[in-house]
Amino acid sequence: MPESDGEVKAYLVQQGMGAGYFDASVLFGLVSVPSKATQRPLQVFSPFWKACLAKPEPAVPRDAPSHLAAPLAWPESGFLPHFHLEPRIDWPAGFRAVWNPGEAGAMAALEAFLSRGLAGYASHRDRPDRPGTSRLSPHLHFGEISPRRVWQALQRARTPENAETVDCYLRELGWREFAYHLLFHFPQTPNQPLRADFAAFPWRTDSALLKNWQRGTTGYPLVDAGMRELWATGWMHNRVRMVVASFLTKHLRINWEEGAYWFWDTLVDADLASNTLGWQWSAGCGADAAPYFRIFNPVRQSERFDPEGRYIRRWIPELSRLATPWIYSPWAAPTPVLEQAGIELGRSYPLPIVDHLTARREALASFERMRRLYA
Repeated sequence: MPESDGEVKAYLVQQGMGAGYFDASVLFGLVSVPSKATQRPLQVFSPFWKACLAKPEPAVPRDAPSHLAAPLAWPESGFLPHFHLEPRIDWPAGFRAVWNPGEAGAMAALEAFLSRGLAGYASHRDRPDRPGTSRLSPHLHFGEISPRRVWQALQRARTPENAETVDCYLRELGWREFAYHLLFHFPQTPNQPLRADFAAFPWRTDSALLKNWQRGTTGYPLVDAGMRELWATGWMHNRVRMVVASFLTKHLRINWEEGAYWFWDTLVDADLASNTLGWQWSAGCGADAAPYFRIFNPVRQSERFDPEGRYIRRWIPELSRLATPWIYSPWAAPTPVLEQAGIELGRSYPLPIVDHLTARREALASFERMRRLYA
Protein backbone atom coordinates (compact mmCIF):
# COMPACT_ATOMS: atom_id res chain seq x y z
CA MET A 1 0.00 0.00 0.00
CA PRO A 2 1.44 3.43 -0.89
CA GLU A 3 2.60 5.48 2.10
CA SER A 4 -0.02 8.20 1.52
CA ASP A 5 -2.81 5.61 1.44
CA GLY A 6 -1.54 4.11 4.67
CA GLU A 7 -1.60 7.51 6.37
CA VAL A 8 -5.18 8.15 5.23
CA LYS A 9 -6.31 4.74 6.43
CA ALA A 10 -4.59 5.19 9.81
CA TYR A 11 -6.26 8.58 10.27
CA LEU A 12 -9.72 7.23 9.46
CA VAL A 13 -9.29 4.31 11.85
CA GLN A 14 -8.10 6.74 14.54
CA GLN A 15 -11.32 8.72 14.02
CA GLY A 16 -13.35 5.57 14.64
CA MET A 17 -14.22 4.86 11.02
CA GLY A 18 -13.80 1.66 9.07
CA ALA A 19 -11.35 1.80 6.19
CA GLY A 20 -10.35 -0.83 3.67
CA TYR A 21 -8.14 -1.07 0.61
CA PHE A 22 -9.62 -2.45 -2.62
CA ASP A 23 -7.74 -3.37 -5.80
CA ALA A 24 -10.43 -1.89 -8.04
CA SER A 25 -7.95 -0.48 -10.54
CA VAL A 26 -6.48 -3.85 -11.50
CA LEU A 27 -7.78 -7.17 -12.76
CA PHE A 28 -6.21 -9.75 -10.50
CA GLY A 29 -5.20 -7.83 -7.38
CA LEU A 30 -1.90 -6.40 -6.20
CA VAL A 31 -0.60 -9.65 -4.77
CA SER A 32 2.80 -11.15 -5.31
CA VAL A 33 3.31 -13.25 -8.43
CA PRO A 34 6.63 -14.85 -7.46
CA SER A 35 9.19 -16.54 -9.65
CA LYS A 36 9.33 -20.28 -8.99
CA ALA A 37 13.12 -20.10 -9.07
CA THR A 38 13.76 -17.08 -6.80
CA GLN A 39 10.41 -16.57 -5.02
CA ARG A 40 10.83 -12.87 -5.80
CA PRO A 41 8.22 -10.83 -7.70
CA LEU A 42 8.32 -11.62 -11.41
CA GLN A 43 10.08 -9.07 -13.60
CA VAL A 44 9.34 -10.64 -16.99
CA PHE A 45 5.95 -10.11 -18.57
CA SER A 46 5.22 -13.46 -20.23
CA PRO A 47 5.45 -15.64 -17.09
CA PHE A 48 3.67 -12.93 -15.11
CA TRP A 49 0.73 -12.91 -17.53
CA LYS A 50 0.67 -16.68 -17.69
CA ALA A 51 0.39 -16.77 -13.88
CA CYS A 52 -2.42 -14.20 -13.99
CA LEU A 53 -4.40 -16.18 -16.55
CA ALA A 54 -4.11 -19.26 -14.34
CA LYS A 55 -6.09 -17.41 -11.65
CA PRO A 56 -9.90 -17.29 -11.49
CA GLU A 57 -11.60 -14.99 -14.01
CA PRO A 58 -11.78 -11.33 -12.87
CA ALA A 59 -15.01 -10.69 -11.01
CA VAL A 60 -17.98 -9.20 -12.83
CA PRO A 61 -18.33 -5.52 -11.84
CA ARG A 62 -21.25 -4.68 -9.60
CA ASP A 63 -24.05 -2.46 -10.80
CA ALA A 64 -24.11 1.15 -9.64
CA PRO A 65 -26.04 1.61 -6.37
CA SER A 66 -29.61 2.80 -6.72
CA HIS A 67 -28.96 5.61 -4.25
CA LEU A 68 -26.23 7.03 -2.02
CA ALA A 69 -26.87 8.26 1.48
CA ALA A 70 -26.14 11.96 1.85
CA PRO A 71 -24.17 13.24 4.84
CA LEU A 72 -26.05 15.06 7.58
CA ALA A 73 -24.06 18.19 6.76
CA TRP A 74 -22.11 18.91 3.61
CA PRO A 75 -18.59 20.32 4.07
CA GLU A 76 -17.89 23.81 2.81
CA SER A 77 -16.67 23.89 -0.73
CA GLY A 78 -16.43 26.11 -3.78
CA PHE A 79 -17.02 26.11 -7.50
CA LEU A 80 -14.33 24.32 -9.49
CA PRO A 81 -13.52 27.29 -11.77
CA HIS A 82 -12.70 29.36 -8.68
CA PHE A 83 -9.64 27.21 -8.06
CA HIS A 84 -8.07 28.26 -11.41
CA LEU A 85 -6.67 24.78 -12.08
CA GLU A 86 -6.27 25.28 -15.82
CA PRO A 87 -3.34 27.26 -17.26
CA ARG A 88 -3.85 30.88 -18.28
CA ILE A 89 -3.38 30.05 -21.94
CA ASP A 90 -6.13 27.77 -23.24
CA TRP A 91 -3.83 24.79 -23.68
CA PRO A 92 -6.62 22.24 -22.98
CA ALA A 93 -8.69 23.48 -25.95
CA GLY A 94 -7.37 20.64 -28.09
CA PHE A 95 -8.21 18.16 -25.36
CA ARG A 96 -11.87 19.19 -25.35
CA ALA A 97 -12.12 18.51 -29.07
CA VAL A 98 -10.87 14.95 -28.65
CA TRP A 99 -11.98 13.65 -25.25
CA ASN A 100 -15.29 13.18 -23.48
CA PRO A 101 -14.35 12.71 -19.80
CA GLY A 102 -16.55 10.80 -17.39
CA GLU A 103 -18.23 7.43 -17.16
CA ALA A 104 -20.56 8.14 -20.09
CA GLY A 105 -17.59 9.04 -22.27
CA ALA A 106 -15.75 5.92 -21.18
CA MET A 107 -18.67 3.65 -22.00
CA ALA A 108 -19.13 5.37 -25.36
CA ALA A 109 -15.44 4.81 -26.16
CA LEU A 110 -15.71 1.15 -25.20
CA GLU A 111 -18.82 0.62 -27.32
CA ALA A 112 -17.21 2.39 -30.28
CA PHE A 113 -14.15 0.17 -30.01
CA LEU A 114 -16.21 -3.02 -29.79
CA SER A 115 -18.37 -2.09 -32.77
CA ARG A 116 -15.78 -0.47 -35.06
CA GLY A 117 -12.26 -1.06 -33.79
CA LEU A 118 -12.01 -4.56 -32.40
CA ALA A 119 -12.14 -6.36 -35.75
CA GLY A 120 -9.01 -4.65 -37.01
CA TYR A 121 -7.20 -4.22 -33.71
CA ALA A 122 -4.53 -6.89 -34.16
CA SER A 123 -3.48 -5.57 -37.56
CA HIS A 124 -4.01 -1.81 -37.00
CA ARG A 125 -2.93 -1.22 -33.41
CA ASP A 126 0.62 -0.27 -34.44
CA ARG A 127 -0.56 2.19 -37.10
CA PRO A 128 -0.70 5.80 -35.82
CA ASP A 129 -2.28 6.84 -39.11
CA ARG A 130 -5.39 4.77 -38.34
CA PRO A 131 -7.90 4.76 -35.45
CA GLY A 132 -6.83 1.26 -34.46
CA THR A 133 -6.70 1.53 -30.66
CA SER A 134 -9.42 1.76 -28.03
CA ARG A 135 -8.21 5.08 -26.51
CA LEU A 136 -9.53 3.87 -23.17
CA SER A 137 -6.31 4.59 -21.26
CA PRO A 138 -7.41 8.01 -19.84
CA HIS A 139 -10.73 6.55 -18.72
CA LEU A 140 -8.98 3.60 -17.06
CA HIS A 141 -6.49 5.90 -15.35
CA PHE A 142 -9.15 8.15 -13.83
CA GLY A 143 -11.38 5.26 -12.79
CA GLU A 144 -14.15 6.23 -15.19
CA ILE A 145 -14.27 2.60 -16.27
CA SER A 146 -12.75 -0.40 -14.55
CA PRO A 147 -10.43 -2.90 -16.25
CA ARG A 148 -12.82 -5.63 -15.12
CA ARG A 149 -15.67 -4.06 -17.06
CA VAL A 150 -13.47 -3.85 -20.15
CA TRP A 151 -12.38 -7.47 -19.62
CA GLN A 152 -15.97 -8.70 -19.34
CA ALA A 153 -17.07 -6.68 -22.39
CA LEU A 154 -14.27 -8.19 -24.47
CA GLN A 155 -15.12 -11.68 -23.30
CA ARG A 156 -18.77 -11.18 -24.23
CA ALA A 157 -17.67 -10.00 -27.67
CA ARG A 158 -15.43 -13.06 -28.18
CA THR A 159 -16.23 -15.32 -31.12
CA PRO A 160 -14.22 -18.14 -32.72
CA GLU A 161 -13.30 -15.72 -35.50
CA ASN A 162 -12.03 -12.88 -33.29
CA ALA A 163 -10.62 -14.87 -30.35
CA GLU A 164 -7.02 -14.11 -31.31
CA THR A 165 -7.76 -10.39 -31.56
CA VAL A 166 -9.54 -10.37 -28.19
CA ASP A 167 -6.57 -12.10 -26.58
CA CYS A 168 -4.26 -9.55 -28.20
CA TYR A 169 -6.17 -6.69 -26.57
CA LEU A 170 -6.44 -8.44 -23.21
CA ARG A 171 -2.67 -8.89 -23.31
CA GLU A 172 -2.36 -5.10 -23.45
CA LEU A 173 -4.49 -4.91 -20.31
CA GLY A 174 -1.99 -7.44 -18.96
CA TRP A 175 0.87 -5.00 -19.53
CA ARG A 176 -1.07 -2.44 -17.50
CA GLU A 177 -1.47 -5.07 -14.78
CA PHE A 178 2.26 -5.80 -14.96
CA ALA A 179 3.03 -2.09 -14.51
CA TYR A 180 0.97 -1.96 -11.31
CA HIS A 181 2.58 -5.18 -10.07
CA LEU A 182 6.05 -3.68 -10.56
CA LEU A 183 5.22 -0.34 -8.95
CA PHE A 184 3.68 -2.12 -5.95
CA HIS A 185 6.74 -4.31 -5.36
CA PHE A 186 9.38 -1.79 -6.47
CA PRO A 187 8.00 1.59 -5.32
CA GLN A 188 11.35 3.32 -5.90
CA THR A 189 11.16 2.93 -9.69
CA PRO A 190 9.45 6.25 -10.62
CA ASN A 191 12.82 7.92 -10.05
CA GLN A 192 15.29 5.04 -9.82
CA PRO A 193 16.18 2.45 -12.46
CA LEU A 194 15.12 -1.07 -11.60
CA ARG A 195 18.44 -2.31 -13.00
CA ALA A 196 21.03 -1.08 -10.54
CA ASP A 197 23.79 -0.92 -13.16
CA PHE A 198 22.00 1.95 -14.92
CA ALA A 199 22.77 4.21 -11.97
CA ALA A 200 26.21 4.46 -13.60
CA PHE A 201 24.97 5.32 -17.09
CA PRO A 202 26.59 8.54 -18.41
CA TRP A 203 23.43 10.47 -19.28
CA ARG A 204 23.86 13.78 -21.08
CA THR A 205 22.44 17.06 -19.78
CA ASP A 206 21.45 19.34 -22.66
CA SER A 207 18.47 21.66 -22.17
CA ALA A 208 18.48 22.76 -25.83
CA LEU A 209 18.17 19.20 -27.14
CA LEU A 210 15.52 18.45 -24.52
CA LYS A 211 13.46 21.45 -25.67
CA ASN A 212 13.78 20.35 -29.31
CA TRP A 213 12.35 17.00 -28.32
CA GLN A 214 9.56 18.51 -26.20
CA ARG A 215 8.49 20.94 -28.91
CA GLY A 216 8.66 18.50 -31.81
CA THR A 217 11.55 20.20 -33.61
CA THR A 218 14.09 17.37 -33.82
CA GLY A 219 14.08 17.20 -37.62
CA TYR A 220 12.84 13.60 -37.53
CA PRO A 221 9.22 13.78 -38.76
CA LEU A 222 7.79 10.78 -36.88
CA VAL A 223 9.29 11.98 -33.59
CA ASP A 224 8.09 15.53 -34.17
CA ALA A 225 4.60 14.41 -35.20
CA GLY A 226 4.25 12.40 -32.00
CA MET A 227 5.41 15.23 -29.76
CA ARG A 228 3.07 17.68 -31.48
CA GLU A 229 0.13 15.28 -31.19
CA LEU A 230 0.92 15.00 -27.47
CA TRP A 231 0.97 18.77 -26.98
CA ALA A 232 -2.24 19.32 -28.93
CA THR A 233 -4.36 16.44 -27.61
CA GLY A 234 -2.70 15.13 -24.43
CA TRP A 235 -2.28 11.71 -26.03
CA MET A 236 0.13 9.88 -28.28
CA HIS A 237 -0.13 6.58 -30.12
CA ASN A 238 1.71 3.79 -28.26
CA ARG A 239 4.01 2.88 -31.16
CA VAL A 240 5.05 6.52 -31.45
CA ARG A 241 5.56 6.70 -27.67
CA MET A 242 8.17 3.97 -28.02
CA VAL A 243 9.88 5.79 -30.88
CA VAL A 244 10.05 9.17 -29.13
CA ALA A 245 11.21 7.54 -25.89
CA SER A 246 13.95 5.64 -27.70
CA PHE A 247 14.98 8.86 -29.43
CA LEU A 248 15.29 10.80 -26.17
CA THR A 249 17.18 8.12 -24.25
CA LYS A 250 19.35 6.68 -27.02
CA HIS A 251 19.74 9.27 -29.77
CA LEU A 252 20.01 12.20 -27.36
CA ARG A 253 21.17 10.15 -24.34
CA ILE A 254 19.03 12.26 -22.01
CA ASN A 255 17.89 10.59 -18.79
CA TRP A 256 14.59 8.72 -19.12
CA GLU A 257 13.32 10.60 -16.04
CA GLU A 258 13.15 13.81 -18.11
CA GLY A 259 10.86 12.07 -20.56
CA ALA A 260 8.77 10.56 -17.79
CA TYR A 261 8.32 14.00 -16.22
CA TRP A 262 7.25 15.51 -19.55
CA PHE A 263 4.76 12.74 -20.20
CA TRP A 264 3.45 13.12 -16.66
CA ASP A 265 2.82 16.81 -17.28
CA THR A 266 1.25 16.46 -20.74
CA LEU A 267 -0.54 13.09 -21.05
CA VAL A 268 -4.22 12.80 -20.22
CA ASP A 269 -3.53 9.16 -19.32
CA ALA A 270 -0.42 9.93 -17.24
CA ASP A 271 -0.54 6.85 -15.05
CA LEU A 272 2.42 6.50 -12.68
CA ALA A 273 2.71 2.73 -13.05
CA SER A 274 2.39 2.57 -16.84
CA ASN A 275 4.49 5.69 -17.39
CA THR A 276 7.30 4.29 -15.28
CA LEU A 277 7.22 0.88 -16.95
CA GLY A 278 7.13 2.39 -20.43
CA TRP A 279 10.06 4.72 -19.90
CA GLN A 280 12.24 2.18 -18.13
CA TRP A 281 11.42 -0.36 -20.84
CA SER A 282 12.43 2.09 -23.56
CA ALA A 283 15.63 3.12 -21.77
CA GLY A 284 16.60 -0.51 -21.17
CA CYS A 285 16.82 -0.10 -17.39
CA GLY A 286 13.56 -1.69 -16.23
CA ALA A 287 11.74 -5.00 -16.04
CA ASP A 288 11.52 -7.04 -19.23
CA ALA A 289 13.15 -4.04 -20.87
CA ALA A 290 14.11 -3.60 -24.48
CA PRO A 291 17.87 -4.27 -24.72
CA TYR A 292 19.85 -1.06 -24.68
CA PHE A 293 21.31 -1.91 -28.06
CA ARG A 294 17.79 -1.92 -29.59
CA ILE A 295 17.67 1.60 -30.93
CA PHE A 296 14.64 2.48 -33.03
CA ASN A 297 15.47 4.04 -36.38
CA PRO A 298 12.78 6.76 -36.65
CA VAL A 299 12.92 6.73 -40.45
CA ARG A 300 12.35 2.99 -40.73
CA GLN A 301 9.66 3.10 -38.05
CA SER A 302 7.74 5.77 -39.97
CA GLU A 303 8.12 3.90 -43.27
CA ARG A 304 6.74 0.76 -41.66
CA PHE A 305 3.93 2.14 -39.53
CA ASP A 306 2.94 5.29 -41.48
CA PRO A 307 3.39 3.89 -44.99
CA GLU A 308 1.50 6.69 -46.76
CA GLY A 309 2.76 9.49 -44.50
CA ARG A 310 -0.73 10.44 -43.32
CA TYR A 311 0.18 10.68 -39.66
CA ILE A 312 3.18 12.89 -40.38
CA ARG A 313 1.20 15.13 -42.72
CA ARG A 314 -1.54 15.58 -40.15
CA TRP A 315 0.75 16.82 -37.38
CA ILE A 316 3.47 18.49 -39.47
CA PRO A 317 1.50 20.44 -42.07
CA GLU A 318 4.67 22.19 -43.31
CA LEU A 319 5.67 18.81 -44.80
CA SER A 320 2.23 18.02 -46.25
CA ARG A 321 3.24 18.71 -49.85
CA LEU A 322 6.35 16.54 -49.68
CA ALA A 323 6.11 13.27 -51.63
CA THR A 324 5.86 10.13 -49.51
CA PRO A 325 9.29 8.68 -50.31
CA TRP A 326 10.89 11.83 -48.89
CA ILE A 327 8.53 12.74 -46.07
CA TYR A 328 10.27 10.36 -43.67
CA SER A 329 13.70 11.98 -44.22
CA PRO A 330 13.31 15.48 -45.72
CA TRP A 331 17.04 16.17 -45.38
CA ALA A 332 17.69 13.50 -48.04
CA ALA A 333 15.25 14.97 -50.59
CA PRO A 334 16.71 16.62 -53.74
CA THR A 335 16.60 20.41 -53.77
CA PRO A 336 13.98 20.61 -56.59
CA VAL A 337 11.67 18.29 -54.59
CA LEU A 338 11.99 20.51 -51.51
CA GLU A 339 11.43 23.67 -53.54
CA GLN A 340 8.31 22.22 -55.16
CA ALA A 341 6.96 21.34 -51.70
CA GLY A 342 7.73 24.83 -50.39
CA ILE A 343 10.24 23.57 -47.81
CA GLU A 344 13.42 25.33 -46.79
CA LEU A 345 15.27 23.07 -44.38
CA GLY A 346 16.49 24.93 -41.32
CA ARG A 347 13.70 27.51 -41.69
CA SER A 348 10.30 26.02 -42.52
CA TYR A 349 11.32 22.65 -41.03
CA PRO A 350 14.44 21.90 -38.97
CA LEU A 351 17.41 19.85 -40.02
CA PRO A 352 18.03 16.75 -37.83
CA ILE A 353 19.51 17.74 -34.48
CA VAL A 354 21.57 14.51 -34.45
CA ASP A 355 22.71 12.02 -37.07
CA HIS A 356 21.11 8.60 -36.55
CA LEU A 357 24.20 6.47 -37.19
CA THR A 358 26.46 8.72 -35.13
CA ALA A 359 23.95 8.83 -32.27
CA ARG A 360 23.57 5.05 -32.34
CA ARG A 361 27.32 4.53 -32.21
CA GLU A 362 27.73 6.97 -29.31
CA ALA A 363 24.84 5.40 -27.40
CA LEU A 364 26.36 1.94 -27.67
CA ALA A 365 29.74 3.32 -26.57
CA SER A 366 28.06 4.89 -23.51
CA PHE A 367 26.43 1.56 -22.71
CA GLU A 368 29.82 -0.14 -22.83
CA ARG A 369 31.29 2.50 -20.50
CA MET A 370 28.45 1.85 -18.05
CA ARG A 371 29.11 -1.89 -18.15
CA ARG A 372 32.81 -1.37 -17.42
CA LEU A 373 32.04 1.03 -14.56
CA TYR A 374 29.57 -1.37 -12.99
CA ALA A 375 31.63 -4.51 -13.53
